[in-house]
Amino acid sequence: MKRPSTKTKVVRRPLLAVDGDSFAHRAYHALPKSIRGRGGRPAGAILGFANMLLRLWRDERPRAVVVGWDTYEVATYRHEAFAAYQSGREFDDELIEQLGVLPEFVAACGFANAKAAGYEADDFIASAAGAEERRGGTALVASGDRDSFQLASAHITILYPVRGVGLARIGPAQVRERYGVEPALVPDFIALRGDPSDKLPGAPGVGATGAATLLRKYGNLEKMLAAGRYADHADELRLYRSIATMDRKAPLPRVAAQKPTWTKAAVLAREWELNALAGRLEEMAKT
Repeated sequence: MKRPSTKTKVVRRPLLAVDGDSFAHRAYHALPKSIRGRGGRPAGAILGFANMLLRLWRDERPRAVVVGWDTYEVATYRHEAFAAYQSGREFDDELIEQLGVLPEFVAACGFANAKAAGYEADDFIASAAGAEERRGGTALVASGDRDSFQLASAHITILYPVRGVGLARIGPAQVRERYGVEPALVPDFIALRGDPSDKLPGAPGVGATGAATLLRKYGNLEKMLAAGRYADHADELRLYRSIATMDRKAPLPRVAAQKPTWTKAAVLAREWELNALAGRLEEMAKT
């Protein structure tokens, strides 16, 4: 009689890719501006982001964490291709100040940062998640930007904040339910529907329902244009699709397996006079 195998399947833990700017912005606007650190410097975004990052690590226990960041001082290829892209956005000086030091906290935790001129945070998370998928692993993408839905696959899950719910897990089925199209068609969908937050106007008279209907009928944006629909706007729609498409070739740091350095992060939090955060990190270091 054949003896049963005693081998156990090793489950590889996921890579966690975080849109740092997305969660820092959410923390800044959600927490009181009265939260201050050393020298009375603003610290609400730091504290809120740090708590979110620690909660994600505790809940998901990833093999490694990489946090993507925007670079506000340099225009991206999106801004150069479309002058109206994200026009009118203004950020408080106190938020910019905290965004400038948050990568230091990420590094103190033993995690990786990804930031480079010409790229946005979502390019780095797309690049990291895609690379992990190609290696045969799985990835979790934490982002409050619905553009990230284009990354959803059998091996990539989006952790998307929903008020009153926490982080919703978005896979291909949830993208189809929300948008009526496959994840790969999300950039086509955005090009047609438009995106007010990024100042993308979309196709004239086409909303979310119309965009999904057109894509289901024709298959994708290119086939729709080839059929003569919105041919007068072909160049603009292709541009909008390009802008909405995350760059999966954005440069990344090496993201090997990590062991969090909570004690080092606690020392930094003490230096910043964020004592409650430091205490939490010191407790995590004991486990």
